[in-house]
Amino acid sequence: MTSTAPAAALFDPERPWRRARSVALRPEPFGALVYHFGTRKLSFLKSQLLVEVVTALADHPTATATLVACGVPEAQRPAYVRALADLARSQMLECRTEEPA
Repeated sequence: MTSTAPAAALFDPERPWRRARSVALRPEPFGALVYHFGTRKLSFLKSQLLVEVVTALADHPTATATLVACGVPEAQRPAYVRALADLARSQMLECRTEEPA
């Protein structure tokens, strides 16, 4: 399933996600710029750890597993889930159906 507005609006951290194929990340000292070539939307990831999470999503079975693997402290995970949900709503992330690489 590719990302669509209704599917992305229902971000489920227990599903497999990845950075959308039409999205590029540009590392910056504060984190990264995220650009969607289809929608021409620009977003900012304001922490290196969030950049690591977004980059690693495709390598793990769920977003939650990615947070754990990247070492996001348990107390901070709800904030990271909200950030990922925002990225999904803006079509920067898409749900994937295949197994991780």
